Amino acid sequence: MRHLCKGIFAAIWAVALLCGQANAASTSFDGAWNVRISSSSETCGNGATVAIGINNGQIASTSAAVTASGRVADAGSINVTFSTGIKRAVGFGRLSGTSGSGTWRGPLCTGTWTAERM
Repeated sequence: MRHLCKGIFAAIWAVALLCGQANAASTSFDGAWNVRISSSSETCGNGATVAIGINNGQIASTSAAVTASGRVADAGSINVTFSTGIKRAVGFGRLSGTSGSGTWRGPLCTGTWTAERM
């Protein structure tokens, strides 16, 4: 019985340790970021910058003009949706340390984005 209790305690400890490590990894990109959005088409606009916040891997906009939502995975892959009024764009890419980049697409436009941690 004593060995069984030690085994159960060790298993609980291992699970708690793994959960703590996973939680820490998902917060490595938390903070304020500036995202610069570019398009190769003049009709779609070019050079807009949007401030976003990441908290526990969840993305939210810090701008009243643009709504941002999405998720950053532990390894830094990002999936984000930006919307303003009836316009909507979906972006994919990767964050690494204090910067990131990727692509985005909307109904009529496509482009790239870069991000910097503030």
